[in-house]
Amino acid sequence: MRAQFVLSEIGVGLRRNLTMTFAVVVSVALSLALFGGSLLMSDQVNTMKGYWYDKVNVSIFLCNKSDAESDPNCAKGAVTDDQKGQIKTDLEKMSVVDTVTYESQDEAYKHYKEQFGDSPLASSLTPDQMQESYRIKLKDPEKYQVIATAFDGRDGVQSVQDQKGILDNLFELLNGMNWAARAVMALMLVVALMLIVNTVRVSAFSRRRETGIMRLVGASGFYIQAPFIMEAAVAGLIGGTLACGFLLVARYFIIDHGLALSDKLNLINFIGWDAVLTKLPLILATSLLMPALAAFFALRKYLKV
Repeated sequence: MRAQFVLSEIGVGLRRNLTMTFAVVVSVALSLALFGGSLLMSDQVNTMKGYWYDKVNVSIFLCNKSDAESDPNCAKGAVTDDQKGQIKTDLEKMSVVDTVTYESQDEAYKHYKEQFGDSPLASSLTPDQMQESYRIKLKDPEKYQVIATAFDGRDGVQSVQDQKGILDNLFELLNGMNWAARAVMALMLVVALMLIVNTVRVSAFSRRRETGIMRLVGASGFYIQAPFIMEAAVAGLIGGTLACGFLLVARYFIIDHGLALSDKLNLINFIGWDAVLTKLPLILATSLLMPALAAFFALRKYLKV
C-alpha cells in the first residue's frame, strides 16, 4: 500500500510540474551527454596516442648539394659516404634506438610524388634536390631529445625532426576541445541542479497541506520525503536514458557511418563500441543519484519534516 502511495505521488508531482520536469529532463540529458562525450573524447585521444606514438619516427635529414649552398647547417658541404656510415653506426649503438631505416634521394622523390604528385611544385623537383635521411624508431618515443642532442649540428646533418612534436600539437588541440566540452558540461550540470532544486521546492509547496496532514498523523520524515526524491530521480533517469541514446546515435552515425568511411581519416584508430557501452552505466547511475541527492538536501532546507 505504501509503495503504491509513493508511486501515485510521484506521478502526481511529475504531472503538476510538467514544464519544470521537462526542463530538468532536457538539462540533465544535455549535461550528461556532454559528460559522456568528454569521457569518450579522452578515450579517443588516448587511443590515438597509443596508436600513433608507436609509429612515430625521428628523422635525421642529411645535407644535399642544394642545402650546402643555402643552409647554414650544411656550410661544410653535402654529406659524404663516410659521414653517413658513421651516423648509422652511432645510431645502431644507441640503446634507445629500436630500428634504423635509410631513405635515399630516389626513394624520397618517389614518396613525395606519391603524396604530392598533383601539386605544381612536384613537376619542378628532381631527385637530387631531395634529402637523404635516416628514419629512427625509438623504443620509447619520449626519448627524442637523446637523438637530437647526439646528432643535431653534426657535419652532414641538416636537421633532426621528431614526428611526435607534430602529433603533440594535434593532441593539445583535442585536449583543449575536450576541456571546453567539460566546462560547458559543468555549466549545464549546475543549471540542471538548480532546476531540480526549484522543481522540488515548487512540488513541496504545492503539496504542503498533504505533507502537513501526514506530519500530524505521525508519518516519518523519510516517508514524506520519498515521493519528492523519487520524482527528481525519475526525471533524472529519463534524462540519463536520453543522454545514453544521444551517445549511441552519435557513435553510430558520426563514426561508423561518417568519419570511419572517409578516405582522409582512414588512418585514425577510432574508439570501439566497448568504450561507449562501458560509459552508459556510469551515466545512468549519475542521472539517478545526482537528482536524488539534490532533492534530498533541498528538502532538508525547504520542507520541515
